[in-house]
Amino acid sequence: MDRGRPIGSPIRQNMIEVLHFLGKAHGYELYKHYVKIFPRITLRVVYYHLKKGVQLKEFKLEKVQVEEGDYSWGSHAEKRYYVLGPKAKPQINPKVKAHFDKTKKGGV
Repeated sequence: MDRGRPIGSPIRQNMIEVLHFLGKAHGYELYKHYVKIFPRITLRVVYYHLKKGVQLKEFKLEKVQVEEGDYSWGSHAEKRYYVLGPKAKPQINPKVKAHFDKTKKGGV
């Protein structure tokens, strides 16, 4: 038996499922969909798993885009867009699929 913590994470796997249907998303966009399907999560945990997933090659940082606007913290926001990486293995979770089927029909 291997020592230490297992590498896999159910939260990260669920994020892979959500990103599989989105194709590409920035962290907050991924969070908005994730929290509708699996409500017990924080934005901070999503960003942690995105960072960890990039290290494990489950996610890939596609681009970083600076958007101008009138935000509470200043005049611009830096959005990091993620796609699935080579080690991501989506399993098509029925809850996630149902959410995106409902979203396509204009439900959410």
